[in-house]
Amino acid sequence: MALKIGIVGCGPAGLYFALLMKKHNPAHQIEIVEQNAAGATYGWGVVFSGRALSFLKDSDAPSYAEIEAQMQEWSDLTIVQKGQAVRIDGSLYSGISRLTLLQILQKHCRQAGVNLKFETRLPDATTFDDYDLIVGADGANSIVRQQFAPHFGPSRSVLSNKYVWYGTHQLFDTLSLIFRTYKGGSYVAHCYRYSPTNSTFIVECDAETWQRTGFEHKTEQESRVYCEQIFKDDLGGQPLLLNKSLWLNFGVVTNHHWSYRNVVLLGDALRSVHFSIGSGTRMALEDAIALFGAFIQNDSVPVALQAFEQKHRPAVDKLLNIAEHSYTWYETFHTKMHLDAPALAYDYMMRSGRIDYETLKAKAPHFVADYEAYVARKEK
Repeated sequence: MALKIGIVGCGPAGLYFALLMKKHNPAHQIEIVEQNAAGATYGWGVVFSGRALSFLKDSDAPSYAEIEAQMQEWSDLTIVQKGQAVRIDGSLYSGISRLTLLQILQKHCRQAGVNLKFETRLPDATTFDDYDLIVGADGANSIVRQQFAPHFGPSRSVLSNKYVWYGTHQLFDTLSLIFRTYKGGSYVAHCYRYSPTNSTFIVECDAETWQRTGFEHKTEQESRVYCEQIFKDDLGGQPLLLNKSLWLNFGVVTNHHWSYRNVVLLGDALRSVHFSIGSGTRMALEDAIALFGAFIQNDSVPVALQAFEQKHRPAVDKLLNIAEHSYTWYETFHTKMHLDAPALAYDYMMRSGRIDYETLKAKAPHFVADYEAYVARKEK
């Protein structure tokens, strides 16, 4: 059965769902509407933990091959505290430019016959009133979710920490978390390489530090210069790069219901995933795959949407629980700045509550051996 599908938002979730549906059945009429230009994206690179995006290979091998060719991969995590770098083994990470990822998916959607409309701002989803399926993939401030809020039952809370996204030409060998105290304030930088020439550099601080420093009254350029001073020992002389780099509070978004009639949410419109666990983009793509799978199994739109939520929600809820433990740890990281580097690294690794000491020892034997040696020295 051919469907008429309207998608709001040209991010990873909307693009990938459109691509899978159109390639499975070219008779589907699919249109994606995006308020930004085709070459616009905010932020820099995106990072993935664990299996990265290899799961995409089974869904669409041609687009995955292009994505894989652009991925930067590295093992281990480095935590810098009090000028000491602690390397934590046992993990695999990868990164890619967000714009590169979007452009690859846009190209494959066009080749498949998906209609992409950029620089088109919709006040709501009524443009698609006569469509069989409406997909809200329009981010954390979703107009689709707002339009049908009484039916989705959204919940939103705002974290107290402030953060700002920068880029830099300084390259990092591993995913790095750099903790710095500067003029009495506490800061952490989340850094990772996403191309041969660039890294993402997210600066985060607690609300008191942000207020006392006067960031509220600093221009975008003044904030950039100040952050360069905080992390001058880590930037290797490279500047921080701007791209609408404004201080934000992270909004935690969830929805009681995932669909209403023929309308469904995907990606950040459905639920936001804190950047500290590197899973937001991966989950958006997994949403798309799960929704596509529901339509493969069911001809009825309402039945498919119900099946999508029923099957996919347990995995999402599990990840959101991990994300909650992670952002809760960051919300109080300023209280841990007295810790030595090995102790802070250990506290960080145990933040999710999902692993015990023996599990960590099996996962990261070199780190745990160094930590045990540190503890033994402290006890003498």
